[in-house]
Amino acid sequence: MAELKKGSRVTGGERDKLSATLRRKYDGGSSIRDLAEQTGRSYGFVHRILGESGATLRGRGGATRRRK
Repeated sequence: MAELKKGSRVTGGERDKLSATLRRKYDGGSSIRDLAEQTGRSYGFVHRILGESGATLRGRGGATRRRK
């Protein structure tokens, strides 16, 4: 995936293509943080694009707090 110029606007067909690519990779198991790093964009940008694409976002991983 080509790295996007930081801060550049992504609109129209280019945004649709990026959205489809990110969703395919996310559905394939990549994390939002991994996708953000690969594209050179922020976590929030990738999160928003995935939401716009209709992707079902996974819950947070890791340990949860338990009562003692």
